[in-house]
Order: sequence, then C-alpha cells, then structure tokens
Amino acid sequence: MRVADMPVDRLRWYLRPLFWLQRRRYGAALVPATVWARVPALYLALAGFYAALERRRSPLEPALRSLVQARISQVNHCAFCVDLNAALAAERSGSLDKALAVDGWRDSALYSERERRALEYAEEITRTDGRVGDALVARLREHFDEAALIELTALIAFQNLSSKFNAALDIPSQGFCRAPRK
Repeated sequence: MRVADMPVDRLRWYLRPLFWLQRRRYGAALVPATVWARVPALYLALAGFYAALERRRSPLEPALRSLVQARISQVNHCAFCVDLNAALAAERSGSLDKALAVDGWRDSALYSERERRALEYAEEITRTDGRVGDALVARLREHFDEAALIELTALIAFQNLSSKFNAALDIPSQGFCRAPRK
C-alpha cells in the first residue's frame, strides 16, 4: 500500500459510526474507506454518492450493479474492488460462478441480455475516452429507461473513480471473495 495504514480510532469521531456499520456488514473496516476518511469531506461525499447508488428504489437491481462493478474493477486492476465486488455479485446473484466469470461475459450463457448490455457499456466507458457510440446507446435503450441509463452511467463513473483510486494507491484485497480451490 502506498499510504500508511491508519486505525479507525485515529479518524474523526463523527466518521466512526460509518465504520461501525462496515464492521457489522463486512466484519472489518474497509481499507479504502479508512484512506478516504483522512480527508473527511471527500469521504462523506463519496459515501453519500455510494449510498444514493445503492438505495433500495434504484432502477438497477443489486446483482446487476455488483456485476458491473466487478467487471470495471477487473479492467482497472483494483485488487480490493475485484475482491469486494465479486463477493457482493456472488451474494446478490446467488452464483459464485457468475461472479467469477464476469471477465468472460461475452462468451458465457450465465448473463442475461440486460446484463450483457450493461457490461458492454461499462467496458466501453472504462476502456475508451468515454465516447459511446449511438449503436450501443440504442442497444441499451432496449433494456434501460432514461432514469436507469443515467443511474447506470453514474454507477460506472463511481466505480471507475473508486477502482482507479484504490489501484493507484495499491490498496490490497481484504479476502472477501474466496474462490473455491480446484
């Protein structure tokens, strides 16, 4: 890791309830969160944005969100994000195989057409200068209304921010997703 680890008890007192929630959900504070929290205004803004994306009334189902995030994490070489998002994708989709095969979504029968379009869009934004062709947008509109398309785009932007931040600082995996041994 390219920044020193900081214990939660050394962070601002008003952030500690957020870390309590993380420990309750994941069994530990998330290392990237402790890094972001060193600049409380950035952490609170990021946490608020993420909470808006993860709300129950989102037009994007939780499994789809996690699959998209896992794929972006792979493309951006973020060990922490791949770990956490693959674990969430497995939990939310009910399939570890589906979560672990997301890099081969084009050739796998595990993914619906809606998931394929979302993953295609995520890769296009992540791997290019952000320019998306009209043909892809037309394919997306077959599966996503305007609000869902806006939210999908926001999710992709968020995950690119998060995974690029973590990869640049070499934030390690925390062992959330344990692939079965062969």
